[in-house]
Amino acid sequence: MPVRVPARATLVAGLLLVPAAALAQTADTLRLTADLGVVNTAGNTELTTLNVGQGLRWRRGRLALGQTFRVVYGRSNGVTTSAQWRAGVRGDYAVSDAMAIYAATGYDRDRFAGIARRIEEGTGIAVGVIRRVRDRLDGEAGLSLVQQRSTLATENDFASARAAASYTHHFAEATFLRQTVGLDANLQDGSDYRVSSESALVAPLSRRLALQVSYVVRFDHKPEPGFRSTDRLLTSGLQISF
Repeated sequence: MPVRVPARATLVAGLLLVPAAALAQTADTLRLTADLGVVNTAGNTELTTLNVGQGLRWRRGRLALGQTFRVVYGRSNGVTTSAQWRAGVRGDYAVSDAMAIYAATGYDRDRFAGIARRIEEGTGIAVGVIRRVRDRLDGEAGLSLVQQRSTLATENDFASARAAASYTHHFAEATFLRQTVGLDANLQDGSDYRVSSESALVAPLSRRLALQVSYVVRFDHKPEPGFRSTDRLLTSGLQISF
């Protein structure tokens, strides 16, 4: 069953992928990863699920740039049941071995949560709390501006505060478990905040190919009218590194 991709989301993905070619010409360190998981059934049940992710990381001296893109798309018996689009670009500048300042922008679309589009631009500080051979703990805090539009065409623009932490444990050189938690709070409405959590396990199959399983929980204390506060997403697939 062919999977239709909205033209707007395709444009966003294309714009974010443009820097890859340019950075590859001058990068001291460049890493590109791609995640892919597809399920398709036909017959008594027609079901298509697709999860695609892509990440680019470039580093030169104290400067690091990152770009991400992810889509989760599902159709059941000819009806779209899931369509989540996320993309972002972030730059970090290290002021010391354990601290960096960052600036980031992100795009989010999930009409099954009532979000037609959410755009964020923010800046803050990232801190390396633990740096060990097998364990790494990072934290960050910052401020951002959010421009949000619901599927009912309601506009909501506000300032937001962000706090996040990420813990990674390596079982072996390329086998690791990563846990991230983030809090985004509307500074104009104390009851409006979002909490996100992602648990990801990556195990290599070869030098460039790995199996990845992730479990994501997103909680919105003040969801759009008519929508639930919590979304859960379990995905599995292959990760390719270049």
